[in-house]
Amino acid sequence: MTTIMRMGATITTMTEAMQKLHAWLSPGYPVGAYAYSHGVEWAISAGLVGDGAALERWIADCLRIGAGRTDAILAAAAFADPSSEEPADLATALAPSRERLAETAEMGAAFAATTSAVWGPDHGPAPYPVAFGRFARAHEAPLIPALTLFLQAFAANLASVGVRLIPLGQTEGQRIVAALMPICAMLAEEAARSTLDDVGGAALLSDISAIAHETQTVRLFRT
Repeated sequence: MTTIMRMGATITTMTEAMQKLHAWLSPGYPVGAYAYSHGVEWAISAGLVGDGAALERWIADCLRIGAGRTDAILAAAAFADPSSEEPADLATALAPSRERLAETAEMGAAFAATTSAVWGPDHGPAPYPVAFGRFARAHEAPLIPALTLFLQAFAANLASVGVRLIPLGQTEGQRIVAALMPICAMLAEEAARSTLDDVGGAALLSDISAIAHETQTVRLFRT
């Protein structure tokens, strides 16, 4: 960040690395995030999530004790040692269902392909959090802001599922994202201090929903 003065006001400019993070985690970045519901589609169809309050609780659990926390730790590990295959192997092993494995693998491959082509360097495909961590390190992004924005993008994507399916208004969806921001910031700081030994989760209903989604007959999302 660079601080300048203009008309008596202090203005802080954004670094190039932060600009890249915002581009990479934008809904418009071609990783296909909009096609994945992380099991939320089944949870809504089963009546487990039926309004904004329930959706906020569901996403909060996914963040605190589910894939959000785990993926943040995996991304931090990939950031710390981009050459290590251990985070990628663990990310693959931790996928609780076929669709969850496809979600992280396909989004990671798309992220790596696009980011390699536009900004480099040429990283091969990897599970999504691992690919993100490697590129964040390569482009000298600050770790904690990178993890915070990564988690926030995860939360926003799940909120958008609820906006489309429950349905909720756009304003309610944004209210949910805003309410979850402190959790994202807290988990980012925790993940930055963690190691792969700290990986673990207990969002069992989210995992069950992802498994059940595989045989859901009417659906809009791939997971």
